[in-house]
Amino acid sequence: MAAAEASPSPAPAPTAAESVLIIHNVAKRHNIGTMVRSATAFGVSEMVLVGRRDFNAFGSHGSTAHLRFRHFHSLSQARLYLKEERNCDICGVEIVDGAVPITQQPFRRSTAFLLGNEGTGLSAKECEICDFFVYIPQYGCGTASLNVTVAASIVLHHFGAWAGFAERSRNGNKFTVAERPLKQSRRNFCSESVESIIEERRNRREFGLQDMFHERKADHSQETNLLGELFDS
Repeated sequence: MAAAEASPSPAPAPTAAESVLIIHNVAKRHNIGTMVRSATAFGVSEMVLVGRRDFNAFGSHGSTAHLRFRHFHSLSQARLYLKEERNCDICGVEIVDGAVPITQQPFRRSTAFLLGNEGTGLSAKECEICDFFVYIPQYGCGTASLNVTVAASIVLHHFGAWAGFAERSRNGNKFTVAERPLKQSRRNFCSESVESIIEERRNRREFGLQDMFHERKADHSQETNLLGELFDS
C-alpha cells in the first residue's frame, strides 16, 4: 500500500515580509471600508487602489488612519510598482486551474493580494498580473462563495501567520489600538502628486472629446440614414 503524500510545508518567511491589498473592480463600494478594517487587523502595510481614488469608508471604524494608501490608474502601473519597488509576488484569490489552497500558505516573500469582483470574480486582465493563485477551501454545502471582505480576512490572516507577524497587545477583551497620526488627509480619498492629478485630468479631457466625437458621429449617421429614408420614400 502506497504511503500517503504529505502536504508541502510552507516556505520559511523571509525577514520583514509584508502584505499589500489591491483594490480594483469591487462592485459594492461599502465593502472597501470593511476590507480596510481587516487589513489593519492583519498587518497589511499598504492598500493599492486601482482606478477610482475615492472609496466608501463605511465599516472601517476609523482604521483608515492607520494604513497607507497608494493610487494607480491602471493594473499595469500597479504591477510595475509592486514588482520593481516593493519586490512583491502578486497573488490572485480565485478558484482557477492551478490555484493552491490557502491552508498550504504558498508564499515566498512580500505578497500583494488581489480579490475578484463579488459577482464575476477576477477578470482576465486581473489574472494576467498575478504570479500565482490561492483559493479558500469550504467544508459546508450552503453557499458557492464567500463575501469578498470575509475572503480577504482569511487570506490576510494566513499570510500574517506565515510571515510571523507579532501579535498585537491586548487591553481587556480587545486589542490595543494605536493613537491616530496627528496629521491626516481626507481618509476616504487616496491623495496623489500634482503631476499625476494633472495627467488624470488630461486623460479625462481626451476621453471626453473622444466620446463627444463618437456621439456626434453617431448622430450624424442617424441623420444621414433618416434623410436617405426620406429620399427613398
